[in-house]
Amino acid sequence: MIVLGIDPGLALMGYGVISSADNKIALLECGTIVTKAQMPFPRRLAVIHENIKQLLGKYDPDCIAFEELFSGKNVKTVIQVAQARGAAMAAAFGTGAELYEYTPMQIKQAVVGYGRADKKQVQEMVRLLLGMEEIIRPDDAADAVACAICHAHTSRFSGAFRIK
Repeated sequence: MIVLGIDPGLALMGYGVISSADNKIALLECGTIVTKAQMPFPRRLAVIHENIKQLLGKYDPDCIAFEELFSGKNVKTVIQVAQARGAAMAAAFGTGAELYEYTPMQIKQAVVGYGRADKKQVQEMVRLLLGMEEIIRPDDAADAVACAICHAHTSRFSGAFRIK
């Protein structure tokens, strides 16, 4: 199973592609899609859409796991990140890949075993699960990989998390 994990963001959208078979997880690629604040907003959304389409074409994932949005105090920022997430979701829709979403607490529970784990604990567990020397940087990419691992760990129960 190939899983694309996405950590939504407008300036930085994290992504992580893993393969999962027989309880073994391997990292295929991770990184961030970067958009600059000086760019017109519709162009930023287009860049996200185009980059997600490229990843989909390259890896043809079976599943795409989105981290659910965290609602912060700044409503404008939340709306913009939601639109960025929508651009990624629109790119993914219709590809044949199933779409899922997980809360940050569900991701932490699946990866670390504790839903209130801090960011460093999650990053360290991702490093250990993948047998890596160093933790993944930047944080957005690490979060996306954690989201993909969450889906791999919970895939037999994934119907409850499928985006309908």
